[in-house]
Amino acid sequence: MKDSVAEEHLYLGFSHQYRDSIFPLHTSISLFLLSYCDCKLFKIFLVPTGENVDDQIVTKNLLGDLEVHFISRSQLPVVVQSCCLPAVVVKDGKFCRAGLSVVLRHIIQKTYEADPSKKDVLELLGFKKTCLKACAEVSQWTRLCEISIPLAVEGFLTASPEHCQTIPPDILQFERKLGEPVRVHNDDKIRRQKLQQQKTGAKAAVQLDEEATEEGKPVEMHEHPLPSLELSIAFSKLLVQEVSDAVNREAPHIRRTKTSDLPLLDHVFAEGLYFTLADMVLLPCIHQFLVFSKKQGKNLANLPLISSWYQRVQKVPGVKKAAGKCNMELLQLPELMSAPEEALQDVSSVPDELEEENEDSHFIGGPRPTMTKLTENGIEAKFSPHPCPNWTLDWTNLPSAVSPGEGKMSRDRALRKQQQLNNLVAAVTKLAKPGDVIVDFCSGGGHVGIVLAHMMPSCQVVLIENKELSLIRAKDRSDELGLNNIWFIQANLDYFNGTFNIGVALHACGVATDMVIEHCIKARAAFVISPCCYGFIQNTMKFKYPRSHQFKEILSYKEHMILCRFADQTAVQLPPERRLIGKQCMGLVDLDRAWAAEAHNYSVQVISMEPESCSPKNNMFVGIPI
Repeated sequence: MKDSVAEEHLYLGFSHQYRDSIFPLHTSISLFLLSYCDCKLFKIFLVPTGENVDDQIVTKNLLGDLEVHFISRSQLPVVVQSCCLPAVVVKDGKFCRAGLSVVLRHIIQKTYEADPSKKDVLELLGFKKTCLKACAEVSQWTRLCEISIPLAVEGFLTASPEHCQTIPPDILQFERKLGEPVRVHNDDKIRRQKLQQQKTGAKAAVQLDEEATEEGKPVEMHEHPLPSLELSIAFSKLLVQEVSDAVNREAPHIRRTKTSDLPLLDHVFAEGLYFTLADMVLLPCIHQFLVFSKKQGKNLANLPLISSWYQRVQKVPGVKKAAGKCNMELLQLPELMSAPEEALQDVSSVPDELEEENEDSHFIGGPRPTMTKLTENGIEAKFSPHPCPNWTLDWTNLPSAVSPGEGKMSRDRALRKQQQLNNLVAAVTKLAKPGDVIVDFCSGGGHVGIVLAHMMPSCQVVLIENKELSLIRAKDRSDELGLNNIWFIQANLDYFNGTFNIGVALHACGVATDMVIEHCIKARAAFVISPCCYGFIQNTMKFKYPRSHQFKEILSYKEHMILCRFADQTAVQLPPERRLIGKQCMGLVDLDRAWAAEAHNYSVQVISMEPESCSPKNNMFVGIPI
């Protein structure tokens, strides 16, 4: 693959140096992973975040054996200037990967591609290679690791003495996370093994007690108790060993034990039993927090699980060596007793009211009472007339790489996709001017963006997508067409901060539609968006539903979720009456979104695509800033 041989540039932000770390912490984390992987595949640039940062103040020993160059933000490739750091881009290329998790996962993959013997590096991506793959906008765990804890530690280190007396809530949340039962693939088998180990240990303890009683000697505790099954499994995997047959064999009475009666598994590492990228991200952050706390003489009694995790991670092969390269002087902490439950009970990964609302969304019932309630208040689904219902691209005369049928798509599906694209491209064509920047959010394989780039050579088109393989397919199609007005950014939406004129998204899933609208409003850009997956809508850290004040005055969160769930009932195999109700629910959910955007001085129309049979999710927003 072309990208695998081309030189790649890694751009890291630099604000200041504090003890044995470079800040922001995202940079220290990236350098730590590079050292752990012993990766020299990237040309590394530090990008000062301030105007007057002296490149001479970075101590060489914090960079290990990595060669690092300084570059101003104005010297960054233009595509990188539109992104938050860290970011990776192929030299002189247009394919950028941005955001901590995306960049770290790419470093791991490139390291393994260059040296397939480094299987331990690839294992950092976890089961099914999904560690920190879900974007922080929707995954509370990714947000905690990638954003919340790094920011909490940075804030803790720079806070005034009176504001750094308490442990940051996000650190306490990690402590509580480590105390939760572990759920892993095939955990039923492992839990049976744990039960067998517990019974074997209990039997041995009874025998020792009886022998000591017979000899009249006091019973003594073992100085070195048997390691837990979780530890045995975790470290046997790290050392590429098999757990002993004695552990794997199960007694008949163990096999007959009900699953509900099996013991739960304890955390060994951040995500459960296995050492993953999450541990690599958290270690530099927790290390800085512990060093500062120790210097301040703070009591860490409320963090026994974090302390044990911190000590355990140091035993992972390669961690101490990588820390040494980065001049991280890891601490040796005393064993701590478990914190009392009440010390952690006020901490949660999401606000309590958010948890309650989301739990309340698992309802039983239909949409009619909610729809009636809205109707009684004068609110019904409204659809504006389609501005150009018969407009279509001349697909037969377009290059094959422009057509969505170029991929592994049936003829019928390719036709429907073309019809969907006709609607979006027609709307964008009416809005766009030469020189405009058009962003295709949640671009997938680039069906929308590639058509726009081909049809509008005077506009710059940017494709943003979190899934790497989809974006690579899009780039391959673009290369085949020889397009020069297109960029590709693999990143979560929040890591794109560039200016643009029009935002477009075809079937942005669930909350992603609201994220795209938010980005467009911030940029004062027009938008053309087709929503999808209404059933996945729920309150998040950033978005609360209903969105508009008109709907909030009438509907509760639960009632709005009823509309969202039934808005997904539009599949062609459903009865016509049910599909009609689904379409009305779609219209109401999107009317709420439209009114929320209009509160920011936008003119928004909700339109049905033509023909409506092009997709069960055939609504389309056209929003224009006033």
